[in-house]
Amino acid sequence: MPITPLMPVYPRCGVRPVRGEGSYLIGENGERYLDFASGIAVNCLGHGHPKLTKAIADQAATLMHVSNLYGSPQGEKLAQRIVDNSFADTVFFTNSGTEAVECAIKAARRYHYVNGNPQRHTLITFGNAFHGRTMGAISATNQAKMRDGFEPLLPGFAYAPFNDLDAALALIDDNTAGFLVETIQGEGGISVGSDAFITGLRKACDEHGLLLVLDEVQCGYGRTGKMWAYEHYGITPDIMSVAKGIGGGFPLGACLATEEAAKGMVIGTHGSTYGGNPLAMAAGDAVLDVITEPGFLDHVTAMGDRLRAALEQMIPNHDHLFDHVRGKGLMMGIKLKTDSRAFVAHCRDNHALLTVAAGDNVVRVLPPLVIDESHIAEFIEKLSEAARAFEPAIAA
Repeated sequence: MPITPLMPVYPRCGVRPVRGEGSYLIGENGERYLDFASGIAVNCLGHGHPKLTKAIADQAATLMHVSNLYGSPQGEKLAQRIVDNSFADTVFFTNSGTEAVECAIKAARRYHYVNGNPQRHTLITFGNAFHGRTMGAISATNQAKMRDGFEPLLPGFAYAPFNDLDAALALIDDNTAGFLVETIQGEGGISVGSDAFITGLRKACDEHGLLLVLDEVQCGYGRTGKMWAYEHYGITPDIMSVAKGIGGGFPLGACLATEEAAKGMVIGTHGSTYGGNPLAMAAGDAVLDVITEPGFLDHVTAMGDRLRAALEQMIPNHDHLFDHVRGKGLMMGIKLKTDSRAFVAHCRDNHALLTVAAGDNVVRVLPPLVIDESHIAEFIEKLSEAARAFEPAIAA
């Protein structure tokens, strides 16, 4: 028998949380961790936010689940609010980000199918992308660590280097449906799409009749200081997948689309047993209440600026370890000159500081969006202590 009955697909560490309080996680033996990982950008309101927990409790006592064969006043309400705060005309609710990506892929292919161009089924995607773990999502990335052993993968994807507009444009042919791209890559290393890259993809879609499909599962929902990361570029997508922060910790995702891009998604083309259930909608409604409060996104921007400034001031003190800071808002990355996973483990195990490793030897810094300056000061103090203690390991 295995040590645990859980399938061993995660390298689980010794942190075993049983409670959360705001920006902190508490372990089963009372250990207290500063949580600047937020469940990988999920717990946008921190842990135990009173508005979110009350909304979930009240709805759980009222109605948790009904079939999507019935009308959904809860789903209609939240979908309308998301439409009112985005580019979209229509929303399909899912339980996760990868399901939202699957819906986006299907919508893009179906769009060209109903337009009489079924051959236009290929989505151009990008190096180091992470779109989830389903067969469609791993087929949309060129990362071997997610693909090995799962072949044959789904056809219909082509791959270009991220932020290389010329390479992406060179892949367009008669079979191209559009581009699927993270506005800011998360797992890939907090790589921010350049202005020329993102606006260039939009321009190419307009010129060639293609669809721009954004994956903002990690970078959307206020994480960058704007409601959506695409707002930094002055463009809008045709289809977009979102999740993580949308439920504040409750399993929820969504595929957003314009009416035109979603024209092929008619009765019988897609579905989800649990998607849009009343309990999830209550959680999503509560999160949106908080994020759309006047001044909330300004606070995220201010805290992001303060965090970046503090990191940039600290980095020269440990320039053998840290290289530079990247990201937007409270989606920050610290590029290391050594193995980021080892440093993340060191921070966690020795300094009660939770961050997340990413590609390109980057440490992801993804705190709750409700942090204040005291949390940033504590984070910098712990990070500095961790860097000093990590120095002997570097020298060795």
